[in-house]
Amino acid sequence: MRFQLPSILLAAAGVVAQATFNNPVLWEDLADLEVIRVNDTYYYTASTMHYSPGAPVLKSYNLVDWEFIGHSVPELTFGDKYYLNGSGKAYVGGIWASSMQYRESNGLFYWYGCIEEGKTYIFTATDPAGEWTAQPPIDECYYDLGILVDDDDTMYIAYGRYNISIVQLSPDGLQPVRHETIWVDPVRYLEGARFYHINDSYYMWLTKPADGQHVLKADNPWGPYTNRTVLDRMTSPIPSSGTPHQGGIVDTPNGDWWYMSFLDAYPSGRIPSLAPLTWDEEGWPHIVTDEAGGWGKTYPIPVSTNKTVKPAGEYTDNFEGAMLGAEWEWNHNPDNTAWELGAGGLTLHTATITDELYAARNTLSHRILGPKSSGTFRLNLGGMADGDISGVSILRDESAYIGFQKEGKTLKLVAVHDILAPESAGWQTTSNGTVVATADSSAIDFAAIADGTADIWLRVTADVTPTFGVVANNPAQLSYSTDGENFTQLGPDYALHNRWQFFMAFRFAVFNYATKNLGGSVLVKEFSLQLA
Repeated sequence: MRFQLPSILLAAAGVVAQATFNNPVLWEDLADLEVIRVNDTYYYTASTMHYSPGAPVLKSYNLVDWEFIGHSVPELTFGDKYYLNGSGKAYVGGIWASSMQYRESNGLFYWYGCIEEGKTYIFTATDPAGEWTAQPPIDECYYDLGILVDDDDTMYIAYGRYNISIVQLSPDGLQPVRHETIWVDPVRYLEGARFYHINDSYYMWLTKPADGQHVLKADNPWGPYTNRTVLDRMTSPIPSSGTPHQGGIVDTPNGDWWYMSFLDAYPSGRIPSLAPLTWDEEGWPHIVTDEAGGWGKTYPIPVSTNKTVKPAGEYTDNFEGAMLGAEWEWNHNPDNTAWELGAGGLTLHTATITDELYAARNTLSHRILGPKSSGTFRLNLGGMADGDISGVSILRDESAYIGFQKEGKTLKLVAVHDILAPESAGWQTTSNGTVVATADSSAIDFAAIADGTADIWLRVTADVTPTFGVVANNPAQLSYSTDGENFTQLGPDYALHNRWQFFMAFRFAVFNYATKNLGGSVLVKEFSLQLA
């Protein structure tokens, strides 16, 4: 492979006309990403932490339009606390900074991830949209790892922080056979490794959290390596978001190179941003910036193709398929005996007796579409039992919900704010929230909702415009409708904070849990995601 003048520069010179895109390419929380190309198809993987299934897989043909197609980790089999079964909770644990690659020699996709600095788990698949198979884990943590399948089919893992190491894997890619530390930097905190062999050089792509990106370069995988700064505190394309960093690089079929980073954009989370790369005569990469030297807001679309995907964004889900869409993830592992898809939609049976949302199993979550969107759920509550609580939440370490509480045969609709599980308490629940408003019984036919002859629409609208590093001003509204058209806000706005420490962003979520006895259920007939 040789370096060449990228088509983006030709386009800028007027030689080639190309359509353009705006950053972020996906305004959704998809952090610690890696992007790979297999022939003419790109695949994207990201962190999910305590959400299940884990490690989403997205597909694209042009690096701009992305479709959720599956998950690499079908179940978080990392310990009892991932099941919310009374053995603890796994908030801010689970899957982060993992890696996915394709191995042409055997047609397998490989996913590797260190879980809570314990073991490194491995999953493989022939089809990234299909079933992934767990392989025996490696009894060592390869922290913030990146996989390289070399030209001779040898597999390597690069990993670490401060001390960056390389592991050569066995021919089947499942066990370490050689291990060396190849870079020690006592000053700069480097992590988030991605590993590449391009032309005659090996490159280690490393981040200096959260405002720098470095690259190490050597003539062979074991070094010696030379370090260069790729970017340092570069201006973001999105106001009030952090410096683009981490992520990885990928080429196009015509030889252009692109860098997909992410931005700290809380309360949106960490969202992907794309920019082209050029290479100098010595083989060092450089980001194509805007006129001010920052990461560009707009660039030409990297690949011109007639192939399309169903791009992530606004859509409606009627839950009519045999499986949940890949956009959905449960809060911790679900109880699979307590939900099902049928002709009428998604049925959520109560799976937990609890008084806290953060302990409720089978809470189903969806990423929020930025900068501002609404998630609307159409529910039938005819199956609710005495003591059940069901509704729609904006879910994070500080949460709120609009939902129904059933006492005997009586339903009431409430807005609850400040459900708290702070870092200072180890992400354990310190408050089950405060009822800030109760719906007027004259405005709703509660009897028809209780017996299931009428549906109810519950909506959360969230402004997740980035306010990272500035004073947060991000309201969310909780509202309801009896006809799906006219909505009434219940309670005051709920303020979304912009702290990063929970890592995962706010999400929309639908829940149904018991406070007295199991046996109740609700039917989720429809979900609609719309920009607001």
